[in-house]
Amino acid sequence: MPRIGKDKTLPFILTGLVVLADQLVKNFIVNRWPREGTLIKDVFNNGFLYLYHVRNKAIAFSLGHNLPESLRPILFVIVPIIVLGLLVWYYFRSEEFSSLQRWAVAGILGGGLGNIIDRIFRPDGVVDFVSVKFYGFLGLERWPTFNIADSSVVVCCILFLVSIFMDSRKPPDKAAS
Repeated sequence: MPRIGKDKTLPFILTGLVVLADQLVKNFIVNRWPREGTLIKDVFNNGFLYLYHVRNKAIAFSLGHNLPESLRPILFVIVPIIVLGLLVWYYFRSEEFSSLQRWAVAGILGGGLGNIIDRIFRPDGVVDFVSVKFYGFLGLERWPTFNIADSSVVVCCILFLVSIFMDSRKPPDKAAS
């Protein structure tokens, strides 16, 4: 049985901080500005970054918005909870994660939990509020609106993948061979 020490539990501070920040800001947005399509602020007064209150009943990039209402709880709540549960199980069973990878996993968990909380407790959908100009790249004038939880998942997934790539480029430890 792998050891469960501070090196494995400490990163979960990040999980809690992401969930806390995500839910506090979403609560602020919901209580301060009317819903659906309300432009809150053009942050730099140049159209690049908007705070824009919208709701998303689907998942990333509004995927699944056409699914029947009866399937959404299964696909958008139960399946993600199972996936996050398996990730936590593997995280604690494995000794393969580097320190950076542990923190990245913790950030992914925090983001995932932040959006699952919305899907369970906000019947109007996940609160999204950051809108960034994308200048027509990939045919998008603006990137799909997102939130702190989404950002945490994306940034931490990128960190995790980069760390895997960087670890695979290291020469094997001579002491291990």
